[in-house]
Amino acid sequence: MTLRAEAHTPQVTEVRRFGPVQRWVHRTTAALMGVCVVTAAFLYVPQLAELVGRRELVVRVHEFAGLALPVPVLLGLASRAFRADLGHLNRFGPHDRTWLHGALARDKRRSARPAAKFNAGQKIYAAWISGASVVMLGTGLIMWFTHLTPIMWRTSATFVHDWLALTIGIVLAGHIGMALGDPEARRGLRTGKVSREWAEREHPLWRP
Repeated sequence: MTLRAEAHTPQVTEVRRFGPVQRWVHRTTAALMGVCVVTAAFLYVPQLAELVGRRELVVRVHEFAGLALPVPVLLGLASRAFRADLGHLNRFGPHDRTWLHGALARDKRRSARPAAKFNAGQKIYAAWISGASVVMLGTGLIMWFTHLTPIMWRTSATFVHDWLALTIGIVLAGHIGMALGDPEARRGLRTGKVSREWAEREHPLWRP
């Protein structure tokens, strides 16, 4: 009887990759980052700036979107699953060095790209964009509250803010390009589930 029941048990073809909190944090952060990037483009690119009738409104939207950027992550810390994912992103092991070596050598063999829940590229991106966002928030506040800091600070903050914004735009474009090339990864962020075949191929060290 047990053997017959096991024979009719459907094979699990999907695994859960993200819960609702992780997906909400990613979507909300992406939306706020998108608002920051788009409004920044309208403020700094002359051809786009000419299309804006109310520049002051664009400035305010940019400022408040930047201030709100850390909020989704801070709220997400209440979730154990989200904190666990942050722990995965914060650990860099020997297999990550192997992954980076394989990526730099353009070696697409499965043995050359070992990864747990997140690969080394995703970990580096998460660390970089987090640090860059903190710097952007700090320099933005210095530029906003001009009466609280000396002119040397404001000038330096403006220089760092502007050039780092350009760098963030380029890195985000690369991130989006990578996502567009991996429909299964996008499905994981959209529905929370991915196929077991994809998980075993792209993240062989992950044990969901």
